This record gives sequence, C-alpha cells and structure tokens, in this order.
Amino acid sequence: MPSRSPSPPQNRLANETSAYLLQHRSNPVDWYPWGDEALESARTRDVPLLVSIGYSACHWCHVMEHESFEDEETAALMNKLFVSVKVDREERPDVDQIYMDTVVRLTGQGGWPLTVFCTPDGKPFYGGTYFPPEPRHGMPSFRQLLSSVSDAYQNRRGEVDRTAGQILATLAQRPTGVAQELPGAHSVVAAATELMRGADLSNGGFGGAPKFPTPTNLEMLLAALDFLPAELGGRVLEHCVFTCREMARRGLYDHLGGGFHRYCVDDHWSIPHFEKMLYDQGLLLRVYAEVLRRGGDERDLAWPVRETARYLAREMSGPEGGYYASQDADSEGVEGKFYVWRPDQIEAVLRSEGASFCEAYGVTAEGNFEGGTNHLIDRARAPREAFEAQREALRCARERRVPPGTDRKRVTSWNAYAISGLARAGSWLGDPGMVADAARTADFVLEHMVGPEGELLRIFNEGRARVSGFLDDHAALLEALLDLHRATAEGRFLSAAVRTADAIASRFFDPDEGDLFLTPADGERLVHRPRSDHDGATPHASGLATLGLARLAALSGRRDLDEIADRVIRNHAFALERAPHAYPTLLRAVALRARGLSVAVVIGDPDDDGTRALADRARRILAPEDAVLVAAPGAPPAEGVDPTWLQGREARGGVATAYMCRGRVCSLPVTDVDQLAPLPLAD
Repeated sequence: MPSRSPSPPQNRLANETSAYLLQHRSNPVDWYPWGDEALESARTRDVPLLVSIGYSACHWCHVMEHESFEDEETAALMNKLFVSVKVDREERPDVDQIYMDTVVRLTGQGGWPLTVFCTPDGKPFYGGTYFPPEPRHGMPSFRQLLSSVSDAYQNRRGEVDRTAGQILATLAQRPTGVAQELPGAHSVVAAATELMRGADLSNGGFGGAPKFPTPTNLEMLLAALDFLPAELGGRVLEHCVFTCREMARRGLYDHLGGGFHRYCVDDHWSIPHFEKMLYDQGLLLRVYAEVLRRGGDERDLAWPVRETARYLAREMSGPEGGYYASQDADSEGVEGKFYVWRPDQIEAVLRSEGASFCEAYGVTAEGNFEGGTNHLIDRARAPREAFEAQREALRCARERRVPPGTDRKRVTSWNAYAISGLARAGSWLGDPGMVADAARTADFVLEHMVGPEGELLRIFNEGRARVSGFLDDHAALLEALLDLHRATAEGRFLSAAVRTADAIASRFFDPDEGDLFLTPADGERLVHRPRSDHDGATPHASGLATLGLARLAALSGRRDLDEIADRVIRNHAFALERAPHAYPTLLRAVALRARGLSVAVVIGDPDDDGTRALADRARRILAPEDAVLVAAPGAPPAEGVDPTWLQGREARGGVATAYMCRGRVCSLPVTDVDQLAPLPLAD
C-alpha cells in the first residue's frame, strides 16, 4: 500500500473560526491569536510581541505569508525571538486601529499586512507593513528586521520603553484649538469645495492611482447639494453622476457576476484589485440610489444596483442568513485568474458572437492584464440589454473555474451597510424584493448576532456569534434600522433602533470627554482606547453614530440623544474648521441638523393602496436620512415616534392623507400622490 503523506502540523490558530487566521494554521510560525495567553507568554519569556494584522481577501497578506511565514528559517527566527500574534482586522478593528495609527505616525503610510513590534504588555515601539524576504528598494529583509528589533529590545531596553511611551502619548493627542464658529452649512460647503479640488474630472472619482470608489466622499457631496450655490452644485452633481457611470462601465465593476471590486490600480478604472468586499457593495448601493434620486439617468445607473443586489443574493448570502464578508482577489494562487479572459476562451463559449463581444468589452490578443489576459471593460457603453445573454453565458462558463475563496464570516457593520443600501435602493426603484432582502438580513442580525444579555456582537461564523460589537457596528445598525423603518413603516425596526441608540449613548459616549469611542466602556482594556476609526473605505464610526442619533432624536423628540450629537459635533468643531473634507460622514450629521429632518406623515390604513402610494412617493422624493411615518387613523404613536408628529393629523374624508413636514412646519393635507412634494429649505 502506498504511504499517505502526513497532514501538516497545525499551530494554535487551528481552533479559531476566522478565515484569515485559519489560513495560517499550518504555518511553522507558532502563532497565537490575540489575547491574554499571548501577552502572558511574552512577559514570561521577556520577548517582544510581533503582531501581524491582515484579512482573508488581502493579496499582499498572502504574499508575505508565502514568502516569510511559510519559510522554515524565518519561522524559526520568529519563534525564537518573539511571541507572534496573528490578528484578523475585520474581527478586531480596535487592535488594528491602535497599531495602524502607530505605523502611520511612524512611517507616514499604512496598509495591510500590518507588522508591529510591541513590548510584552502590548505597547508598540516599531512597525511597518509588508517586508520582503530579501532586501529590496531600500527595505531590509524581514529576517534582518527580526534580528535588529530583537537586538534593540534585549540590549537597548530603555530606548525601546521610551519610544513606546512616546508613541502612546502621541496616539492620545488630539487637535487643539478653538473654532471661530460652530460647524454648520458653511462647513459642508467648505468641504464640498475642497473635495472638488481633488476630483478627477477626466476619469471620475478623486485623485490618481490607486483609485478607490470613496463612497463616503460621494455621500457627503450629495448631501451638500442642499446648500451649494447653483453653479457649484451643478458641477458636484455632474461629477457624482459621471463617477458612478465610469465605475459601473469600466473595470471596477464585475460585468458578468455583478458587484464592485475594491479599487483599481490605475487612475481610469481599468484594472481592479480583484477582491470584493461586502462593505463596498452596501455603501455603493446607497450612493447610486441617491444619485438616481438627485436626477441621474435611470437607464444608465439603475442596472448596477439591480445586478449588485442579485450578486449579493447569489454569491454572498449565508444559509443561516446575513451576507458574507468578502471574496479573495486570488484563485489558484493567481490574482484575478477567475475574472480574466482571452479571446479564444470567449469565442469557445459564444462562438459566432464572440468577436462582437470582444470588441464591445475590449478583449484583445495583447490583453490588458497579465499574461495576455483581459479584464472586461464596457467600451461600447450600449444599453445594458445589449449582450445580456452573452454575459450570462460567460458567467455560467466562469462558474466552472476554481473560484476565489470566500470569507464566510458575517460582520455586523458590513451587513448593516448592505441592509441600508438595499432598503434605500429598493425604495427608490420600487423593488420590494430588495427591501425584503434588507429586512431578512436585519432580522438575522437582531436574532443571531446578539449575546445572552441582548448585547450586539460583531462576528457570526461557524454557527456562532462572538466578539463584542464596536461603535461602527452599532452606528451602522442604527442607520440601517432607521432606513428599514423608512422603507417599510414597520415599528419593530424603529424599536430596535431605539435600543441600539441607547447602547451607543450608555456604552460608547463619554460625557466627560464629550465624545464617542470605538470600544465600549465595559470592553477589553487595551493599551489605548481609540476614539473612532476614520472615513475611508467605510464611514467614520463617530460621524455615522452622530448622524443616526440626530435622525432618531428629531423623530422621537429625545433631547438626550440630540445633546450627544451636539456635543460630538462641538468636540470636533476645531478639526472640522481646519480640515472639513476629512470628516465627510460627520458633516452629513452637520448637514442634517442644518437643514432639519423632513418627515412625511401618512395617515391611512397601512394595507390600503392609497396609503401605500403616498408612502412610496414620499420615499422617492425625500432625502435618505428623512423619515416616513405611516399610521392608521387614531392609532397611538409607535415606540420612537414623538406623539406631536401625529397630533391633529387625520385622513381627510376617510381617504389616505399625507402631511409633509420639516422641523415642526407641515404642509396642508395632501391626498393626491402627484401633489406630494418636500417643503423647501428655509433661507
């Protein structure tokens, strides 16, 4: 009998549920997961911690693993000189943020994989991102770095401790100064003006390569349209529409399967970094829905929304519920292999139609990607119905390839972005299926991603939920629940929003500091308590929480929630005055408070066609942060609704009737759907 090759040995990560950690379970590195055991081992051995942070879809994380963590010589050096800790940044954004902020302050840039060296109690003293196996481009090899850091720790301990103390002191510093005036509409205008200075008017988006979709910037610009002078407002809307069109027609978008890749490596949206992240899908659904509401061409911009929703349902839905976190860039160890084509491969599937498809989607023998392969770009820009059957045939053929790995964990905040995106897009498009998908996902989060005391958890994986939820989880869920209530008028979502807002107020807001923190007051004690993450691929958690609190406060009449929102904005007043464009999400909260919440109050039988028609019309014309209340005549207000919204409101003549309000000023009663319109902003 032939002998069977033994299974590779596994390290401490074998018992984890994180896809990223499990990718490293067979490394010869003696990895620890983040926790007390790792810190205690470092203290006992008196060696530094080597903290390596990444995520499962990260291409360069895979590269560094193959080059260094799978290398026996490198692993032996790591095991001898350090206690090595592997962290999934998507599970522990608090740990990631502390060490990412450290590296950015030390080197001026960050990214993943993140490599940080710490004292045994977790205080960082040196770090970087990717390190090569051999000296390259002025960088030391990873093994050289390991030896140098260990030597510094063993022989220059005082210097290491001083550096660690200085880094922690720097992390605790905040911008100091007093704003000349409180943030308001002028701050929103200033931010929009500054963002447009960095707009790429030729290709869409902002800046050069690599080019990210930056949904947080786009959402702020769209919110700013209520305050901008006509000329600037026209340019802003034109750029947002143009950006959405270019992202969908060119290489950021997957033309066969739907959904957006994470970013493009060039400045004209041609070749993506092929990983797909759930957060991008949800946030971009919101952007496209608002661009459509603001006047974008539905024929050109609705199809990416519908196709992305189908992609989420087909490829990213977990059997228990919720949406998976991400899909890798690599398959069979090669970046983009799953997505790219040669002309002969397309012609083998499409036969006589292959040549015309190749011409329409820029597929040539020379290729636009590695090895003479092609990533599809819609050069023809024909109506989406053109080549529909051919795209589906190619998608089915692609399904027979080895697919990229999928990280099947569910992340609360990312699922909340998807809920919000589907609820908003479904409301604008009149697509009940999208809204139903959003509601099912919210029900999954509220039922399965909570702890024994009802506390929100961050991660669901391998059939169980764990990791206490962070501020971004609570903030995103609050917004998603408010969006779902707006889309469905179901009181249970508003009740859940009230509970989520109360958790933000009690666990994440520090009344002495007047600010929100990323970690809860009753959470794990780390060497530094980070206040919040930053606007970037995902929204600034404090800004998103402030926006949600402001929305709910205006709807519910809760002064305590409004005071928290006001204090956070005041706390950031100097930073907003100095660099308003750096806080696009927080500025959306400023914009909402400046213009006032609009509320459509619809009185009528919720099952009546007239009631539904008025509510649906209100959802299409109001801003996404505004509210739509539906109440049967004489019904008491639902939890989270200020009773004054319903006082004096009645169905005129027994017919469903709507009242459009801004602040406490309301329109005359309206029964004709075509007459329903938002109240104008006050001068």
